[in-house]
Order: sequence, then C-alpha cells, then structure tokens
Amino acid sequence: MTSTIAMTTGILLVLIGLFAILTQKDLIRIIVGFSIFDIGVHVIMISIGYISDATAPIIENLSQLGQSYVDPVPQALVLTAIVIGLGISAFMLTFAVFMFKKRGSLDINSFRDLKW
Repeated sequence: MTSTIAMTTGILLVLIGLFAILTQKDLIRIIVGFSIFDIGVHVIMISIGYISDATAPIIENLSQLGQSYVDPVPQALVLTAIVIGLGISAFMLTFAVFMFKKRGSLDINSFRDLKW
C-alpha cells in the first residue's frame, strides 16, 4: 500500500514537472518544473526499491541471515541523483541570471539567437 502511494505520487510529480517544462515560457518556471520532475523521479526510484517488512541491511550476528533486507542500491542511486540534480539546478539558475543580465528578460520567446 505504501509503495503504491509513493509510486503514484512520484508519477504525478513527474507529470506535473513535465507539463511545466513543456508549457511555460519563463525560464524560472521551467527550472522549477525540472526540479519537480527530478523529485518525482527520486520518489519513483525509492518506491521501486521498497520492500515491506524488511530491515536495514546491517548484519550484526549470524542469526540475522534469514531475514529479508532492503536493497541499499536504489537509496545510494537516489542520493547521488539528488546531488547531481542540485548541481544542474544551480547551473540552470546561474544561466537564467546571466540571460536576464544580458537580455533583460526571462521569456524564452525573446531569445532568438539559436532559433531556426
């Protein structure tokens, strides 16, 4: 039940973020949409690695070998993805500040340099 709620929440966050990325014209709103999308992917990854009634993978003595353990790999991947997402968000915000200083606008329709 908990995994289903987490998976549904993650998919909803991904869809909201994707909608914001594709429909918004303001760079800050696009960056916020990317962050929401990124958080949704993290929630999905954690919900995939969830096992009910499992314990942390710490074995203190040999009598614990028969228990079921949670896989730590998805958690490690999400921690790495959080750091990478934070770096990308900081880079995008720096780029948005640079574009605002250079052009005086954050509307993507006002940037014509690389359009066909």
